[in-house]
Amino acid sequence: QVQLVESGGGLVQAGDSLRLSCAASGRTLSSHAMGWFRQAPRKEREFVAMIDRRGSTTYYADSVKGRFTISRDNAKNTVYLQMNSLEPGETAVYYCAARDWFRTTATSVEDYKYWGQGTQVTVSS
Repeated sequence: QVQLVESGGGLVQAGDSLRLSCAASGRTLSSHAMGWFRQAPRKEREFVAMIDRRGSTTYYADSVKGRFTISRDNAKNTVYLQMNSLEPGETAVYYCAARDWFRTTATSVEDYKYWGQGTQVTVSS
């Protein structure tokens, strides 16, 4: 069992940067590949980024490639999402999630076993 807690959300302006954190407790984070998703109002939850157990391989949604960076510090049991050049359309609740193995096809909600409660990111124009 893994408990995930996101933090770092807030209100920013378009073009600003924000770094989200996801702290894990319970089973060690290094036992899981990790992902970030987001859900805007009245929309389905969508994949943003994922990272393998060691932090050596990452995969991004096309919409965030080049602007967002996922990373992890297994010693701190924490995963990060650095978001640059944020756009108003990226206003959403951002969630971290865990699964056993890294797979670039694992971009659906159903592919992940554990979820955090989410952190709100609001980007104003």
